[in-house]
Amino acid sequence: MSDSGQSQQGGSPELPAKKFDTKLIHFGNEVDAATGASSVPIYQASTFHHHDIFNPPEYDYSRSGNPTRQALEDYIAVLEGGSRGLAFASGMAAISTTFMLFSAGDHLIVTEDVYGGTYRLLTNILSRMNIEATFVDMTDFAAVQAALKPNTKAVFMETPSNPTLKITDLSMIAKWAQENDLLSIVDNTFMTPYYQRPIELGVDIVLHSATKFLGGHSDVLAGLAVARNESLGNRLKYLQNGLGTVLGAQDSWLLMRGMKTLGARMAHSEISARKLADWLSRRDDIDAVFYPGLPEHPGRDVQERQSAGYGAVVSFDVGSGERAKQVLSKVRLPLVAVSLGAVESILSYPAMMSHASMPQEVRHERGITDGLLRFSVGLEDIGDLIADLEQALKNS
Repeated sequence: MSDSGQSQQGGSPELPAKKFDTKLIHFGNEVDAATGASSVPIYQASTFHHHDIFNPPEYDYSRSGNPTRQALEDYIAVLEGGSRGLAFASGMAAISTTFMLFSAGDHLIVTEDVYGGTYRLLTNILSRMNIEATFVDMTDFAAVQAALKPNTKAVFMETPSNPTLKITDLSMIAKWAQENDLLSIVDNTFMTPYYQRPIELGVDIVLHSATKFLGGHSDVLAGLAVARNESLGNRLKYLQNGLGTVLGAQDSWLLMRGMKTLGARMAHSEISARKLADWLSRRDDIDAVFYPGLPEHPGRDVQERQSAGYGAVVSFDVGSGERAKQVLSKVRLPLVAVSLGAVESILSYPAMMSHASMPQEVRHERGITDGLLRFSVGLEDIGDLIADLEQALKNS
């Protein structure tokens, strides 16, 4: 075979496999085939005409399929390296739909300091349907193994976990799950495929609250799922259609627009997050700092093996709930709000926000103290963010 780089049929030279930053822009649907438009059109239609009743069109009703949403679903599948992507009305819609793969009597092993909405779904809703969950410290492999029951069907992981940023060894857990005929599922919201691609590590399903870093602008509510293989993807598609938990065309378009800048945003925010974590770790008025990029973080080695970065979320304990509330009332730059992953920094109080649905004693068992704050670092100048946080801490 010739080494000229030409294909056997002639034509243009073959290009090497695209790097991730290139895939963010050139994902397959970046140019409209019909018009050459530089943006995927918004197909704001609920239904589609059948020109030939004996040969139905690819799209017939937007709950079942919409060209704009399909472009997004193909996009996230390319980025995560999976077989099929699916877009949902929210991150919880993606998680809830995925949990509908299971039936009454099934048992799940779940990261103990999981997102509060996931905890609420498992303990207050799915429990009524006799779907059981055991919450374990996923950094303790022996504890994961000990949680296995005859009716266990899946392992659900968050890494880094929310909000204490514990690191789970994805390859190890995925391999163990496969050996025990379990599905492995990962919430990859904090890392995004820019830093971490769980399917490449053996995981079966990857989930995102795309409201966060993927969207990146605090202007769209969305969830995404990516299946490792076609069979699993078809099962999720069946559930998505049957439950109607789909993302609308306008939000699909907004999400794609946000995702194109994911690399630039994540790289900038992570550099700032490292500086913030280092600054916080050197203060004597902070009880603890949680960030996988810190040398003393117990999961740093695992993080560096399975991820290309440390992320843009830093959690820290200011000592008490009273002081945490004072800090929240005195900062001026970050939004004090639920959510994370936006161009603007967001300072959250898990005890009263993301994990408010988790009873206090359960939060404390999982290290989610009353003094814990979660800082999602945005695109502001890090010097300004640190100066603002310093005055808030000093005056609290």
